[in-house]
Formats: sequence, C-alpha cells, structure tokens
Amino acid sequence: MAHIVTGNCENCRFTDCVTVCPVDCFHGDERMLYIDPEECIDCAACVEECPVQAIFAEDDVPASEQHWIAINAERAPGLPVVNAKQDPLPGAEERKQELGL
Repeated sequence: MAHIVTGNCENCRFTDCVTVCPVDCFHGDERMLYIDPEECIDCAACVEECPVQAIFAEDDVPASEQHWIAINAERAPGLPVVNAKQDPLPGAEERKQELGL
C-alpha cells in the first residue's frame, strides 16, 4: 500500500512533505506533487507534514478523491523527483485558507 496525494495539493505545491520522505517517492509538475506507489514504503512520515491535508494512505483516500490513486500511479513515474523544500506556488496560502486549513 502506498500513500496518495489528492486534490488539495493542486495549485499549492507545498513541499514540506518531501523533506521527510526517506525514499524520494515524490514527483512534481507545475501544479502539484504526486507519489510514485512503486517507490513509496508506506512510512506515513509525509502525512503530518502536509499543510493542506492532501496525503492519505491508499486505503483511507476519501471516496470523492479515489481518482487520485490512478493519477498518482500514472503521473509520478514520468515526472522529476522533488526531494528538497521549494517555495509553494503563488496563491498557495490563499488556497490553504479556502480549504479551511
């Protein structure tokens, strides 16, 4: 079982989570991060670090976010690894507030 990045990460791209990942399983594009399920060791270190509560264990992904399981598996392997803290996207703090976090 892997962890999954869900829609709350879209247009935020906070990278607090990548700094605690022991296996560099995070990959990113210009909008968000994804977890490669083949690389994730299910340590869950990233879950508490995510400021927008976008990361779930695969078995705990909310029903409305289930489509992200396939998206992570499909997108992550073809994208660059993100393993160092980066600035969030412009507007990320506002998005966080919109999410009520």
